[in-house]
Amino acid sequence: MIIATINGIPVHVAEGTTILEAARQVQVKIPTLCHHPDLPPTAACGICIVKVQGSNKMLRACCTPIEEGMNILTHDPEIVEVRRTVLELILSNHPNDCLKCGRNQSCELQNLAAAFGIREELFPKFISGIPKDDSTNAFVIDPDKCIHCGRCIEICQELQQVWALSFLGRGFSSRFAPAAGMRLVESPCVECGQCSSHCPTGAIFELDETVKVWQKLQDPDNYCVVQIAPSVRVAIGEAFGMPPGTNMTGKLYTVLRRLGFKAVFDTSFAADVTVME
Repeated sequence: MIIATINGIPVHVAEGTTILEAARQVQVKIPTLCHHPDLPPTAACGICIVKVQGSNKMLRACCTPIEEGMNILTHDPEIVEVRRTVLELILSNHPNDCLKCGRNQSCELQNLAAAFGIREELFPKFISGIPKDDSTNAFVIDPDKCIHCGRCIEICQELQQVWALSFLGRGFSSRFAPAAGMRLVESPCVECGQCSSHCPTGAIFELDETVKVWQKLQDPDNYCVVQIAPSVRVAIGEAFGMPPGTNMTGKLYTVLRRLGFKAVFDTSFAADVTVME
């Protein structure tokens, strides 16, 4: 057991615990952007910097193991100013189209900008203008919104073992893209969706055809039916604040009928057959 201090608060944690994990155990919030609990830390963004007494440099909390007797400071004017500057630099390479972005109100970069009260652009804009990749019927890749956190690549290569995404180029020319710069539809992508669910911004987002669905539902000449996959019944509740795993079958049927669908079909049996096959 390691004993240290964070903002004057004693902490008792197991060996190997990072400063970020230890801080969360005592309800001290250190902002992060590249960190995700499913992935090993990459320390790519630099938002989670902290000071440690006796060290003349700022350490990244997400990847620094806490040590015996550490006296850690997570917030002071200098730390906040450095974090703000890092955010402003990231935003200088990011489009200002939050209202049209599919990640609007669920974007980690947007939330941090609001938390730090960033209202002005202090650095000149530099947007690469790389075209979107909408070659698949599952996802849209928008390289201009990438913050180079590496989450999508880490999840694709290390956890899913698909290797459909990678970083290409160096310096200002660096970008994430399907391997060898090909289109996503030509890559090894299996459309698992893990890259999209782990992306903190709108750089990878599910193809949204909501407008088309509304148009069909509003056409009286159409007889609209909907079919849901088994996972949806227990996954959709999380978007509405339900505990993970909450069975929403009845509520899901009801809301789909109220939206205007004439029939709701369930794929449970077909999914069981697929598993057996």
